Amino acid sequence: MANDNHNDDDDRPAVSDEEWARFMEQARTGAGEAPQEPSARARMVTARLRAESAEPPGWRTGPAWQEMQGRGRGKRRLKAAAAVVFIAALALIAVRPELVIDRVTGKAGREEKAREPLPAETARPSAPPSAVDPDRPTLKEPFKGSPALQWADGAAGIELPEAQAVGGLSREQVAEALEKAKQFLVSANLDPATLRGERPAAALELLDPKLKDELDRIEGTLTAPTKENDPLHLFTRVKPAELKPVGDVVKVRGRMWVEPGKEAGQANVLADVTFVHPFVKAKPGSDEVARSIVRREVTFSIADPRKWQATAGKIWLEKYNVDLANSACDVYDGYLHPTFSDDARTGPAPSGTPVDPYDRSKSIDSGVPEGCGTLSRT
Repeated sequence: MANDNHNDDDDRPAVSDEEWARFMEQARTGAGEAPQEPSARARMVTARLRAESAEPPGWRTGPAWQEMQGRGRGKRRLKAAAAVVFIAALALIAVRPELVIDRVTGKAGREEKAREPLPAETARPSAPPSAVDPDRPTLKEPFKGSPALQWADGAAGIELPEAQAVGGLSREQVAEALEKAKQFLVSANLDPATLRGERPAAALELLDPKLKDELDRIEGTLTAPTKENDPLHLFTRVKPAELKPVGDVVKVRGRMWVEPGKEAGQANVLADVTFVHPFVKAKPGSDEVARSIVRREVTFSIADPRKWQATAGKIWLEKYNVDLANSACDVYDGYLHPTFSDDARTGPAPSGTPVDPYDRSKSIDSGVPEGCGTLSRT
């Protein structure tokens, strides 16, 4: 294995080429003696003298300086990177100052918490939802500033209980009734065709055809709505020429439960569901979002066809109440009319104690309210 060059010099005999040539000539002629190998001490002294005579490294080229230069270049690189980050941060603050303001005020943390999904509602709440930052909704975030931001999307927000035998009806019959009742609510409030003002055929198909008088009355509300017979009492509808939904999501929160009916072989399926619909005006360039909150309390009923004149697989409508928040209270044309900031005021001015449309801790007041109430938020 080869050694470093300076070690080779130390181990080589200290005899010059001239002396070696003279020795070889004398050996050929038989005269002279071989030059003597230097002693170990002599070799050590020679190596030390050579090391002392070598030029020391310059104070700007030696190892210490090279190490110091490396550290200097590293610090300069770190400073340059920090400067770039600082300039980028300043530019971001100039464009989006609310990002810093939200962090400083704690609003960002509150917004993150306001987006956490709520657990399913299995009983009536004891209080209305907590207040949230009153941010204006946008086309990108139509539920911003609303408690509904934590609610489920669409049909997932209607919770079904575990079916059990009730009122002389089997578990299977009750389970089917729960599913049919949910399908009615979804078709009546979330189906795109229904929302566009079309006839809610899918929902009507679920009702028992034996209830002819009730079905005729419902059909009449769709063709000739009045204050007393308004299709909004059962269906959520808008005029496509005036409004269009913002996105594909409607926020929903509600629950269903089952109670025994009035007679043996009957059961009632009760539902309490709130739908939050974001809308924008249909005219080009519109970007203001208005939310209408529709809460429905509906009682469906089922009966054993073997004991009652009922059609298997169909449901009856017993009673229903509705609360429409942010819709013109003096218009009865069968469509929602949410209020936008640029709308000219028509009809009576809102009055009375502000009501929270997101409050599900109390039941809907029965009867048709007179006048226009005031909302605490939408």
